[in-house]
This record gives sequence, structure tokens and C-alpha cells, in this order.
Amino acid sequence: MEVQPGGILPCALPCAHARVWAPEAERVELVIGPDGRTAVLESEGNGYFSGAVPGLEAGALYRFRLDGRETLYPDPMSRFQPDGPHGPSQLVDPHRFAWTDQGWSGRPIAGQVIYEMHIGTFTREGSWDAALAELQALAELGVTVLEVMPVSDFPGRFGWGYDGVNLFAPTHLYGDPDAMRRFVDGAHRLGLAVILDVVYNHLGPDGNYLKCFAGAYFTDRYKNDWGESINFDGRVSAPVREYFLTNAAFWIEEYHLDGLRLDATQSIFDASTPHILTDISRVVREAAGHRAVILVGENEPQHSSMVKPAGEGGYGLCAIWNDDFHHSAMVALTGRMEAYYSDYRGTPQELVSAAKYGFLYQGQWYGWQGKRRGMPAFGMPQPAFIAFLQNHDQIANSARGQRLHALTTPGRLRAMTALTLLGPATPMLFQGQEFAASAPFLYFADHQPELAAMVGKGRAEFLSQFPSIADPAMLEGLSRPDAEDGFTRCKLDHRERETNAGVWALHRDLLRLRREDPVFSAQRAGGPEGGLDGAVLGEEAFVLRFFHDGEEGGDRLLLVNLGRDLTLPALAEPLLAPPGDGAWTVLWSSEEPAYGGCGTAPVERPGGAWRLPGHAALVLGPARGFPTESDGAGGDTTPVIVVSKSM
Repeated sequence: MEVQPGGILPCALPCAHARVWAPEAERVELVIGPDGRTAVLESEGNGYFSGAVPGLEAGALYRFRLDGRETLYPDPMSRFQPDGPHGPSQLVDPHRFAWTDQGWSGRPIAGQVIYEMHIGTFTREGSWDAALAELQALAELGVTVLEVMPVSDFPGRFGWGYDGVNLFAPTHLYGDPDAMRRFVDGAHRLGLAVILDVVYNHLGPDGNYLKCFAGAYFTDRYKNDWGESINFDGRVSAPVREYFLTNAAFWIEEYHLDGLRLDATQSIFDASTPHILTDISRVVREAAGHRAVILVGENEPQHSSMVKPAGEGGYGLCAIWNDDFHHSAMVALTGRMEAYYSDYRGTPQELVSAAKYGFLYQGQWYGWQGKRRGMPAFGMPQPAFIAFLQNHDQIANSARGQRLHALTTPGRLRAMTALTLLGPATPMLFQGQEFAASAPFLYFADHQPELAAMVGKGRAEFLSQFPSIADPAMLEGLSRPDAEDGFTRCKLDHRERETNAGVWALHRDLLRLRREDPVFSAQRAGGPEGGLDGAVLGEEAFVLRFFHDGEEGGDRLLLVNLGRDLTLPALAEPLLAPPGDGAWTVLWSSEEPAYGGCGTAPVERPGGAWRLPGHAALVLGPARGFPTESDGAGGDTTPVIVVSKSM
């Protein structure tokens, strides 16, 4: 069985077929097992060498020798590196696993709740099998999509995974390839889709042997903050493109994954047509066949072209991360406006605009970078915006890897969580957020001493963009990326679901409301005609009105007050107008005692004034069979807000 553009797979046993691209070599040999048996591969005349190798079965170890050199190299398309990137490759038969997900049809982006996770720290064991045991709880919480941080093999005992070097080999640190398959198969049984974070903008600095096979894999024509850029458009780039396109399809075909999250797409450089991202979108969908797939892009400048169809000049992704929402929410919750937060104010208007239109910067001048940011995103479907309060980068970009609950007040965080989980965008949680995990999330990477020192220095320089962290006392206390205790401190303790049961209940109830309420689940667009509008009610308070045309349920109000108790003596705001029945009822409150809140006083005061509780969010819907109070003059009635029991 031949795989393009290379690799080695079992064929008619005992036999395997090998193929590798090594255009600068004149002779390529496969060196097998501890005894060093060799098999010479034949040149195809196009830079590829291939051939059938008798006597090879799944589990066999092998490497390549180029032009008779003493150094042996792992397979560029190795499916497993049992001893890490510097060791031999192992022959894997991907067809032996007994999948049980034949009826699984995948998930489209609309209606989903994403959960970002790092397998090495998601559990104490740090393995696929241990992570699988925790998935039932996430499904019950309301999560629908697992976004797994990169797992392509990398050197060392621990790391985030963004310095992967064996793109086809799941890291040996979390288990063997079948362990990853068990995880995906088990997730599908629970109704959970699984997408994988992949890095196609660079390879790691240690253990990357691609250049030994072909220098054309990389180019110096583009500046890249993380290493050499991939050659997607230069001379002899066709096999390079094929390598990465094969990798994208590989995860869908051999691991039944439901899509990919593409890291730092702004550093994937390609001046050719079609763009490599467009081709990735195509091959992933082709590989999935009848199954729905999700393609998410991280794109720092937030270019809406990422999610436009290829036929309209876009790249065909499903969604991209919304840093604007995160940055504005962080300023609102913490009051800190340093570094890349400096162009945000965290005002009610910013949060209303983010809910309605997704990105805040759509081509305006962005002072922090000294250039324009973004492009027009009007008309982008709401599910295409990924909204989050925490992710791996943003937590680690604090001095101590602190989670948001340690940086703001409980009431404010509950209110902002309501905005994130009920808003029209696709919400994303980061592992442990759902129960206010006490574990930090630090940057960790186990490198050789010299490289570790360079990485540590670079990390400190990056964090120094925050003036508070640049303080010598703070820099002195930064965790070293290569410190093992830093890695182990990041491991979750899932017993905290019970310890912090109120936080868990908050997320569970909000996700249930999002899922079961037809108004919130609609994810309707912002703007006058779209079904979602908002207004500022005070210095730190605002309202979003979710319009509903159907008979069931009527409109919804989401009231958010991040400041002190706010009295509205007059309701001169059309979005607060009562529904057809004439009254609102409180459907949900972030101050529910079960969440750790202090209770919810009646919103309406005598005379019709409203009082919004501070550091709180309320969901209002039309009352049914509501009472009215006579104002004693002319028989008019005044709407009453009826407080209903929380979920």
C-alpha cells in the first residue's frame, strides 16, 4: 500500500512498502531492526525513492540511510517514534484498530461548544486513556467538541506540543497510536467531536530531520517568529505542499478526527494560487467524506477571509479565534490595559459590539502594532467567531500562569461567563475553567540545557512587553519553561469539580440554557435586522436583546452589570420594552446561591424603576400568566418582573 508523498506501511505481509522524498540523495537505504539489515530503495527519477521490503511486519523498527552516511534518520512520515524524535521509527498498521464509530457523522460548527485540552496535563497520568475516563463528565456538562493541543512528537519529557517535529507520529509521551484511537472512538460514543491543533507554520528546533532529506522543505524568504518558514510557494514546493496536505488528510482518515485547528495561520506564507490553507480545507473535507468537519484558524490579525468560501476568494475555514472579545473582556474584568490589551477599554459598548459583530477591529488603526488591524467582517456567520475567556496562550501570558478566577471577582466572572456562553458566537472553554481549577497553566518545554536557556530567555523577553512583568522582582519569579515542577503543577485535579461545585453548576446550567432555549441556540446575527441588538445602560452595564420570531418563548434579555448596583429610574431604552404580554420574568441569575452567589433581589422597584444587581448577569424572558399592579390612576397597569426559580 503506497502513501503519498512517502512513508512506510505494511502491504501483503510479511512485507512493507516504503517511499521517501530525498531529492538531494543518490542512494537511499532502509535500515531495519537492531541487526541493521538494509534494503535499497529504487529511485523513481523525481526525487522519490521507493520499494517493497520483504520480512517487515507491524512493530518493526527502522531508519533511513542517505548516501551511505553513518548517521541514520527517522522516517519523515513516521507513524510512531517509541523512543522519541531521535530514535528509530516503528512500522504501524493503521487498519488493525477495531473502530466502533461507523454511525458517527461528525459535527458542523453551528451549535457547538469547544473545550481546549492538553493531554499531558488534563489528568495526573497525562495519557490518552486517563483523559478518556474523564470525557463522560464533559459530555454531561454540555461540551460538544474537544480541541486537543498538538500531539505530533517532540523531544523531551513534556511540552505544549507546538515544537513538534514528527508530524505524523502522535507523541509517545501520551501512549501509542491505538491509545489515541481509543480516545477518539470513545469520544464519538459520547457524542463528542475531536479536532486536533496542528502546526503548519514551522517545526521545532530539536529533532527536525526534514532538512536532512530535502532543504526545500523550508525557505528564508519570509520572516517567522518561531523558526524557518515552510516553503509552500517557492522552487520545488510541490512535494512540500503534498507532504502537509497529506498530513492534514491523514488525521481525518487514520484517526477519524473531526477537523483541525490551524496554529498561527498568519505565519503560513503562500503567494501562490490556491493558497495552501484553501487546499487544506479541500483535502480535509474530501478525507471526511460524508462526515461534517470543523476547521478552526488562529489568525492574530483576524482576517475574515479565513472563513470565506474559496469561491469568494477566501480560505474555506469554518471559524477563527476572536482575540478582540477576549482582550476587551480581560480589561473589563481586571482593569489592566498593558501590552496587547492597551487598545481596549473593556467598556459595555465594546462588549455589545463584540456580541453583535464579532471583531472589534475591522480595519481601524491599532496603536499597539502601529498599523491597521483586521478587515471587514460584517456578514460573517456568528458561529464563525470563537469566543473565549481563557486559552492556553492567554493564561500562560500572565506572570504566574494564573487563571481568570484569581484575577477578578467571583461575581464579575460569573457575569462574563454568562455573556460568553449565551452569546451568539461559538464558545470555547479551556481545561479546568469549568470548575475554577487551582492548577495554573504555565509555558513548559523540556529542552536540552543550551536550548532550554535560550527558550527561557526568549520567554522572559516576550513577557516583558507587560511593564508589570518587566519589573525585576517579577522576572526573577518566572517559572523556568524546562522546570519539571512547573509542568506537574499544571496538571488538573478533577476532584475539584466537587470542591468547586458551584462553578461547575454555573457552566452546566448556562450550557443547558444555550442548548435548550430556542432563542439562544439560534446564534442569530447582530444588527437591526439580524435578531440581536444591544445598548449601554450604565458605566459598566449593558443589555443584549435576542429577538425571536416564533411563538415559543419570545424574546430574551441578557442584562450584565460589572459595576455597582445600578438603578434605572426611567427605562428610556427600546430594548427594555416589555414583550407582547407586558412583563418580563427572570429565567436565570448569576447570583443564584447554588453558584456561590448572594441571591437576586426583585429587579423592579416601586414606581417602575429597575435596579440591576452589581457584578451580576440576569436572563429575562416573557412572563406567562403574569400579575399586574394598578397605578391607581385611570386603571392603567404597570409591568411586573416576576422572579422565577433558577435552573
